[in-house]
Amino acid sequence: MKKLYSILAVLLSSVLVVSAQKSDPEAKKVLDAVSAKFKSFKSVQASFAYKVEDARGKVQSSKTGTLVMKGTKYRVTFVGQEIFCDGKTVWNYDKSAKEVTINNADASGGSLSPQKLFTNFYDKDFLYILNGEKKVGNRTLQEIELTPTDKGKNFHKVYVQIDKNTKTIYSMRVLENGGNRYTYTINNMKTDAAVSDAQFSFQKSQYPGVEEVDLR
Repeated sequence: MKKLYSILAVLLSSVLVVSAQKSDPEAKKVLDAVSAKFKSFKSVQASFAYKVEDARGKVQSSKTGTLVMKGTKYRVTFVGQEIFCDGKTVWNYDKSAKEVTINNADASGGSLSPQKLFTNFYDKDFLYILNGEKKVGNRTLQEIELTPTDKGKNFHKVYVQIDKNTKTIYSMRVLENGGNRYTYTINNMKTDAAVSDAQFSFQKSQYPGVEEVDLR
């Protein structure tokens, strides 16, 4: 579960500034359009599929989950795990361990939160190029290849597929240095629905017997 959360953090960062001259301006146009589209939404609710493959392409595990976002707040739900963020605090609840880990939200941008995943994460951590287009069903997808500028990261490539028509992210694949590949695919997305702020914080009274590990 902790591994799953760490990969989500890589996905769902901002350390070094990327020189625009070294990135593909056509790729930037596509990414900028996605960022602008996402910023126009008052809220986002999405379901997604998560897959882990080894270096040979053999599937090691697969899961499905849901994501709800509103401003700087988000909630991610997997089978047996939930991640809450109210904009200031992050709670990572592991059902099997009956434990919730509490951390401060990373205001400095050291990890890639769901908001950054859908907005302007690319300008500060990656060099990027447009790999072209392909058809998946009735969708036309544009693929962006991103290379992290910080060679100390535990991954060396990220491939983002973007729905050309809707200007939204369809999938993201991370290639880890150790050989594993992590893929998130958005199955459906609903925007601008009324979303209560209460669901973005961990309510201990609703999880009796859960141990709190406060790392703040």
